[in-house]
Amino acid sequence: MAANIHPTAHPYYESHRAAMESAMRQRLDLAGTMLREQAQLSDIDAVRQEVMSEFDIVLTQMPYVGGAASRMSDFFMRLLGFMAISRVLRRHGVALSVIGDIERETYQAQLLSLPEAERLASGDQFMSAENQTLLREQAAQRATASHQQEFPQDFVYEFVEPGPGDKFEFGINYKACGFCKFAASHGDKEVLPNICGLDFVAYAARGIQLERTQTLAGGASHCDFRFSKLSAD
Repeated sequence: MAANIHPTAHPYYESHRAAMESAMRQRLDLAGTMLREQAQLSDIDAVRQEVMSEFDIVLTQMPYVGGAASRMSDFFMRLLGFMAISRVLRRHGVALSVIGDIERETYQAQLLSLPEAERLASGDQFMSAENQTLLREQAAQRATASHQQEFPQDFVYEFVEPGPGDKFEFGINYKACGFCKFAASHGDKEVLPNICGLDFVAYAARGIQLERTQTLAGGASHCDFRFSKLSAD
């Protein structure tokens, strides 16, 4: 009789498993009070174990989009863990809006636990002319048929230059979203807007103002990310 074959994570993600699991445990620590008071869950230890087990499943589902050569690999590694939290809380009957609040506040607390100088330096690097050049190059490369054939679960986007009267420094229009594709493949569509909401706290923690009026998850043709530096006041 053949042995059961269990799905495994891609070797790239497996090599980062320890760091991702550590980040998940920190989030669950930060979420403890909210899980009790807002989600009205009592056995937090059991919920933690359930989330970590679900995260094992998410890891095996996480699509490979190029590893270290792709900036989107980091997006998956940082944010797909929230899919595990969402799935578990939904199974416990927690409302989507409450899940969104818990995840957003938890992620913000986690980001703000990092030294401010480190966060702002990361933001400066993202807004730099050098990174904008890289974004243009990667956007063009991801639009090619060969890339989309090799990495069908990847994001597809275009770099947006500001026009006359625009106040943003640069923008990105996401024409295809890896999170949307993931959610469609694994039954997570209802929690997808909560994942989209994490973008605002992620950029704000690095001193970047994100403006966005529409998303693919909301039925639009693209997500319109517009970036500028947050004012000091």
